Amino acid sequence: MFRSVICAAVASVFAFAGSASAQNYPNRPVTMVIPFAAGGPTDVLGRIVGARMSEVLGQQLVIENVGGGGGMTGSKRVMDARPDGYTIGIGTVGTHAQGQTLYKRPLYNSQTDFQPVALLAQVPILLTVRKDLPANNLQEFLAYAKANQAKMQFGSAGAGSATHLGCVLLNYLMGTNIVHIPFKGTGPAMAELQAGRIDFMCEIMSTAKAHVEAGSIRALTIMNETRSPALPNLATSAEQGMKELVAYTWNAIFAPKGLPADVLARLNKAAVDSINTASVKEKLGGLGAEVATGNQTTPEYLAKLVKDETEKWAVPIKASGVSVE
Repeated sequence: MFRSVICAAVASVFAFAGSASAQNYPNRPVTMVIPFAAGGPTDVLGRIVGARMSEVLGQQLVIENVGGGGGMTGSKRVMDARPDGYTIGIGTVGTHAQGQTLYKRPLYNSQTDFQPVALLAQVPILLTVRKDLPANNLQEFLAYAKANQAKMQFGSAGAGSATHLGCVLLNYLMGTNIVHIPFKGTGPAMAELQAGRIDFMCEIMSTAKAHVEAGSIRALTIMNETRSPALPNLATSAEQGMKELVAYTWNAIFAPKGLPADVLARLNKAAVDSINTASVKEKLGGLGAEVATGNQTTPEYLAKLVKDETEKWAVPIKASGVSVE
């Protein structure tokens, strides 16, 4: 009897402590894990949103870049963290959807091992090529690739990244088998494309745009059904005869499973307030990102998006035969 009273008392103390902690959240810096190298598209977007979230939360938001494994290494770091709201992470279509099929042994189940917080934005992918590649549009590229596939190479931010899978889809639709060269992040891959040592990349708009405008690489198409205001003169893949070539990444905030409901609500509100800030919208729009709106910003929407995108990308990945250990 006495022992059960003590146990009940201890339990109530811990419950009260957890509740009090949640009510005061955050009372120290929050770490945001970005699962790719600094300077890449996910890093750029994460830092823009993270800077504003720091202001909204009233605490410093510390960016921690944890690259490797196509983004899985950093995402696992989030999964393994204490579910108290002080470690969150940016997830993408690569880390939380495509990788579930691409990897033979994924480091986690993206549908059950995380707490979805909020979708931030969707960003289209561009087919970018070295500036001296002899093709000026998508159809010319298709003809060149089919004739020269044995000697061509494409780069990506890493196996399993959205930049990798965009080109997997392209290869699948072209019926080609072009060699993939994975890099540790977009920065190193882009440097190789600019130097002409690889032939093309399926690069995310937010980092490709500046290089395209500078003329160090060329963009042949936006893998989308509609043009982007960020590059309005760039024709879509649908306009150029490949309506099936639709690839984009999305960026969202995830937390460890078991996050208290009130902390989840606080983080969700901070994320939504941040992407709705005029200056943040302007910066993201300039990168070609389409900011999430309305119901798209709820944790429930993000949970369904992860499920739907995992199923969608399983089809071309399995059909292509591409897999990663």
